[in-house]
Amino acid sequence: MYESYYGLSDKPFRLRPDPHFFYGSKGHKRAMAYLEYGLSQGEGFIVITGEVGAGKTTLVRNLFNHIESDKIVTCHLVNTHLSSDDVLRGVVGGFGLPCEDTASKTTLLGRLEVFLRQCEQDGKRALLVVDEAQNLTPKVVEELRMLSNFQTDDKSLLQTFLLGQPEFRATLHSPGMSQLRQRVIATYHLGPMDSSESNAYIEHRMRTVGWSGNPRLTPAAYAAVFEYTGGIPRKTNHLMDRLLLMGFLEEMQEFTDADVDTVIRDIAQEFQPPPAEPAPADAAGTAIHAGPGPDMVFGSQYPAVLDERMMRVEKSLASVLSILKKIVRSPSSYNIHQDSNE
Repeated sequence: MYESYYGLSDKPFRLRPDPHFFYGSKGHKRAMAYLEYGLSQGEGFIVITGEVGAGKTTLVRNLFNHIESDKIVTCHLVNTHLSSDDVLRGVVGGFGLPCEDTASKTTLLGRLEVFLRQCEQDGKRALLVVDEAQNLTPKVVEELRMLSNFQTDDKSLLQTFLLGQPEFRATLHSPGMSQLRQRVIATYHLGPMDSSESNAYIEHRMRTVGWSGNPRLTPAAYAAVFEYTGGIPRKTNHLMDRLLLMGFLEEMQEFTDADVDTVIRDIAQEFQPPPAEPAPADAAGTAIHAGPGPDMVFGSQYPAVLDERMMRVEKSLASVLSILKKIVRSPSSYNIHQDSNE
C-alpha cells in the first residue's frame, strides 16, 4: 500500500524470512561463519539457537543461496511437531524420495541409504537442515542422530544443521544426549542486534527496495524503535511496516519518536485480550474451560500466512483510497458527471 507513495519497489519489512534482505550484523556474520565452517567439514552437527524472530531461518535461506546445488543436495524440515517415524518420512520425502504411508521404517531407511550412497558416488553431499528444533522430542533427536551413522570408510554421508530457540540447548545438554553432543562440531547462539545495528538494519532493508531518504526517521525515532524491539529483526519488521503504513495514511515524510510511540500503542491495543466472559458451567456447576481459539493459534504459528493476507487487504484498501483521493481532488468533474446523470 505504502510502496508507491514512498517510491519503493517492494515492501521492505515483510514478516516472512527473505534472504534478499539479509543483513549481516556481527551476530549474523558469526553464525554464518559457523554454518560455512560446518559445510567445509562435511560431517557432524552444527547447532544454531536464537530467540523467536532473531533471523535463524533467514540465515539458512541465505546460506542456501550460496550453496553450489551441483555439489550439495539439501533437505529443509520446518515442521518439527513429529514422531520419530514421521521425521524419517519427512527426511526421505524432503530429499525427493517416495515416502508413502504404507512403507515400513526399514524400507524408508533402505531408500535413504541408497540415495546417500548414490550422492557420494556422484561427487555430491547431502545436507539436512532442521528448523524449530526446540519442538523435537529426545526420541526424535535420537532418530536424527542415528541417521548420521550412514557413512563410508572415510566420510559421513549425511550432515545435519539444527536451528532452534534457546530451550533446545536444554535438550542438547540433557543426560540422554551424550552421543549427540559428541557429534556436534560447533554451536552458536544468535543474539539480538545492538542499537547501531538496528538502525543500519532498517536502512539496509529500505535501500534494498529503492529508498532514497523519504521517509526520514529522526534519531529519537530510531531509538524508540530499538527500545521497543530490543534489536529482534522480526519485531523490527512488524513495527516498521506499521509505521510506514501510518505514514502513507497520514501523508507523512518524517517520523519522530512520538510517531513510533503512537504505532506502539495501536499495536498494544490490537493485541489486548477481549474482556473475560464467565466460563460456561456443566450441570454440576463446574466451569468448562475452552482451549485457545483458532485465531490465537493461527496467529502465533503462521506469521507468513498472515503477512500474505495483510498484503491482499492492503492492496484492496489502496485501490479504494486511490479512488477516494481522485474524487476529493476533482470535485468539479464529479459534479458534472452527477448533473449529466440527472
